[in-house]
Amino acid sequence: MCASRRHGAQRSADVSDFADYGRPRRVDGGLRARSARGAIGRSWWSRRFLEVLESFALGTRLTRGRSYARAGQVLTLDITPGRVSAVVQGSRPQPYQVSIGVRPFPAALWSRIEDELAGQAFFSARLLAGDLPDELEELFAAAGAPLFPAAVDELTQRCNCPDFAVPCKHLAATFYLLAEAFDADPFELLHWRGRSRAELLDELRARRAAATGVTPPPPPVDEPSEPDGAGSAVDVLTPVGAARALAGLSATPLAEAADRFWSAPVPLPDRPPRLVTGTDLLLRQLGAPAATIGGPGTLERLRRAYRAFGPADR
Repeated sequence: MCASRRHGAQRSADVSDFADYGRPRRVDGGLRARSARGAIGRSWWSRRFLEVLESFALGTRLTRGRSYARAGQVLTLDITPGRVSAVVQGSRPQPYQVSIGVRPFPAALWSRIEDELAGQAFFSARLLAGDLPDELEELFAAAGAPLFPAAVDELTQRCNCPDFAVPCKHLAATFYLLAEAFDADPFELLHWRGRSRAELLDELRARRAAATGVTPPPPPVDEPSEPDGAGSAVDVLTPVGAARALAGLSATPLAEAADRFWSAPVPLPDRPPRLVTGTDLLLRQLGAPAATIGGPGTLERLRRAYRAFGPADR
């Protein structure tokens, strides 16, 4: 038998084996997508992640796993630097092992990125407040470290199910749950690329302290300290809101900043931008008035008046 025929026979056997199994087995306690219908992903980073996957012509294949994600077929999901591991229950008794790999950024590249982030108060404040601003994607790209893969071959997709499609339903369900994990904690996206939340924020605090001479605040404490000698519990207050966002920034004395209080943070153009349009733009947008107030004839008379008394078109 020729190689192509043997390959076709094996492929037919795989498809036949896969067709022997019907609906997935019901799961109790699985990870269920929060979105019951419509699109999955609420934040810019999760929507951007799914948009990138769809740009690889994976859109129709991804939808195969949406019902799996919403039914709770994903039993576990673990994100580590460069690898996402999941266990997905299919139609067979034994769950499938799924992994999605991506190249983590090397330490030297992360050090350069952290210098860039620490050097801009905007990014430091937003990240220390637990937020990923939209502009972060551009900063990472400029540093030679794009947050999202540029091609599908940058992702290593593996599943031990008999389905030969990539991604299969189990991989697709994992992608959806991964997007929702980015919704729940945006720092998981950076963790996948090689830096955990604690590592990144510690580096930013240290770099801000070195640049400003201000001692960084201690890491947030979730639990109260042990009772003191008098038997009372001493609670450690964790900065929240604006206090948490501004905690690592330098405090400029008021006397030094008073003369710049009304100044713009960035240089402004000499002349404000102006939209160059015709003088009758508003008339064209509103359309003809009702017949009771003159109809189209009034519109034409107003247009001529606008052109006669208004500034010349540029």
